[in-house]
Amino acid sequence: MPAITLFNKPYRVLSQFTDRDNTQGQRRLTLADFFSAPGFKVAGRLDYDSEGLLLLTDDGVLQQRISNPRHKLWKTYKVQVEGDINEEALARLRNGVELKDGLTRPAKAVKIGAQDFWPRTPPVRYRKSVPDSWIEIAIQEGRNRQIRRMTAEVGFPTLRLIRIAIGPWTLEGLNPGEFRLLEERP
Repeated sequence: MPAITLFNKPYRVLSQFTDRDNTQGQRRLTLADFFSAPGFKVAGRLDYDSEGLLLLTDDGVLQQRISNPRHKLWKTYKVQVEGDINEEALARLRNGVELKDGLTRPAKAVKIGAQDFWPRTPPVRYRKSVPDSWIEIAIQEGRNRQIRRMTAEVGFPTLRLIRIAIGPWTLEGLNPGEFRLLEERP
């Protein structure tokens, strides 16, 4: 039976166990700084500057089912954006956004109230003259930095991005840096 590890990836942690591409001259945190999972592979990465739910599994077939957009597994995020997002921008996200690498699939996107997540280090920049707002967005694909590129394209750059769910798996009950091992049936 395949196993799945749910991990709440903190900000500025790589979604891998080693920092193979370190060109910055200083060591970056990796998954290995939080737990050991021999034989497990990440199913759907998160950018270095994104936070939230990361899934790892020891089953290659399950990893592909989770990661591959063909299987239409929704990935849900709470996103703090710069500016007071409007219905026109949300409608564009819902219809798909034209990016340099093509049109995105339609997303589920709604404006939500301010969120009370754990503090981030360093904190999100605050500017008195520029408001911010939060959206919940769900997508079925996972292009490089896709959510950030989508919100920027509609005029509301991402300030903070937290993945809260992948399909039926959620972040619930996990603080940053915590993980939980599950036994799953494919």
